[in-house]
Amino acid sequence: MKVIVTGAQGQLGQALRRTVPVTIAGQPLQLITTSRSGGEGALALDLADTGACRSLVEQHRPDWLINAGAYTAVDKAEREPDLAQAVNAGAPAAFAEALQVTGGRLLQVSTDFVFNGSQGSPYCPNHPVDPLGVYGASKAAGETAAAEALDPALLCILRTSWVYGPVGNNFLLTMLRLMREREQLGVVADQVGCPTAITGLAQACWAVLEHRVVGVHHWSDAGVASWYDFAVAIAELGKSAGLLGKPSQINPITTADYPTPAHRPSYSLLDCTVTRQALQLPHLHWREALRRIIGDLLTSHPSA
Repeated sequence: MKVIVTGAQGQLGQALRRTVPVTIAGQPLQLITTSRSGGEGALALDLADTGACRSLVEQHRPDWLINAGAYTAVDKAEREPDLAQAVNAGAPAAFAEALQVTGGRLLQVSTDFVFNGSQGSPYCPNHPVDPLGVYGASKAAGETAAAEALDPALLCILRTSWVYGPVGNNFLLTMLRLMREREQLGVVADQVGCPTAITGLAQACWAVLEHRVVGVHHWSDAGVASWYDFAVAIAELGKSAGLLGKPSQINPITTADYPTPAHRPSYSLLDCTVTRQALQLPHLHWREALRRIIGDLLTSHPSA
C-alpha cells in the first residue's frame, strides 16, 4: 500500500514517521513524505501550489494521502488570509480532485477551530461549522472543498484539538521554557477544550487507514481542560520528571486579559465517541497522555 504524508517536518508528520506501521490492512506499506523544503528523504512540496499538489498525486498515485501539513499560525493568519486559504483550502481541494481521478483515499486533518465555541456540550462531527477567525475558516473551507471534489467513500476528515508533543511549536514546550524564565505566568482559564498528544493522534491516523474509516470524525484525548488546567499539569508533571526546578506560579486570567489578533472558541470540546469505536483505540485521559509525552521528552531531550 502506497501512502503519502504531507507536512513531514511538522509535529504530526514527524509523529507519523516515527510510528509508521510495517503493514496496513495486511499490505506492506510504502511511505512517501513531503515537506515544504524537502530534506531527510522527503519530497519538496509547497502546499500553496495547487498544481504541484495535483502533480504529486498524479505521479505517485497513492492508495492514501494523509494531509498532515497545514498553515497553523492562528494569529498570523489574520494578516495572511490568502496564504492560509491557499494552504488549508487550496491544497486539500487539489488533492481531492486528483484522487477522485486516481481512485486514492484522502485523510484530511482538521481542527476544533471550525466551531464558534458557543455551545456548552461536546461538538459532534455533524454539528454545523461556524469558525471565528481566518485559520478556522480556511480549515473549514478545506473540509468543504475536499468533500465536494471527492467521493464520500474515499474521504475521511479527522478534526482534533490543542495538539502538542516533544517537537515543534506547541503549548507544552512553550510553557516549559517560560516556566524556567519567569517566576509567574498568567494563563487563560476561560477557554475550554482538550489537549491532544501527538502520539495518540498519529495512532488515530494510522487506524483510519487500517480500518478504512470514512466520513467526518473527531479525535482528542479524554477529559476536559482549560489552558490554565493544562499549564498547571505541565508544571506539576514537569517538576516530578525533573524537567523543572521550582516551576512558575500559574495565575488564571481571562481571554480579555490576554487579547490576541484571532478570536478563539471559548468551548471546543470534541465528542469522540463514534471515532473511538470506529478506530478501536483506547480512551486515554489527557493528563496521562501528557505524563507519557513528558517522559518521552525527558528520554529524547534530557536537557529540554
